[in-house]
Amino acid sequence: MQNEAKKARDSLTYLTDLILPADTNHYGTVFGGKVMAYVDKIAGIAAMRHCRKPVVTASGDSLDFHAPIKSGEAINLEAFVTWAHKTSMVVYVRVEGENLMTGERRLTSEAYLTMIAVDEDGRPSSVPAIIPETDLEIGLYKRAEDRYYERKNQIK
Repeated sequence: MQNEAKKARDSLTYLTDLILPADTNHYGTVFGGKVMAYVDKIAGIAAMRHCRKPVVTASGDSLDFHAPIKSGEAINLEAFVTWAHKTSMVVYVRVEGENLMTGERRLTSEAYLTMIAVDEDGRPSSVPAIIPETDLEIGLYKRAEDRYYERKNQIK
């Protein structure tokens, strides 16, 4: 059955790319908007892996920049669905910068996006529930549910 609950790890997605001079600002660090595009792309892939349907971005709950990524470094992204509710999914994205000469990796950004599954007519479509297993997945699952209800209360 397509809407049977799935493990968070089943949506796990990785993306790595090289940051080139055209991707950077006058400081030689990656444009924030470029990072945002990567984050949105990988969140969409993770969400589609979870629900096996097309998805659209409903919101970016947060995108925190902790450190820059320089030209010539790699950008490494990891994403997975942390929580699901009827037609929506919360995707956690972790971004690291990697110095390819030394191998040093560091957390540079973290984000939470809400993705909505849609049917062939573009209407919201049901998604499977999430089964968190690791301590990280369980913690993110609990926080995602709290943020969902906080957002719902803000809309009223």
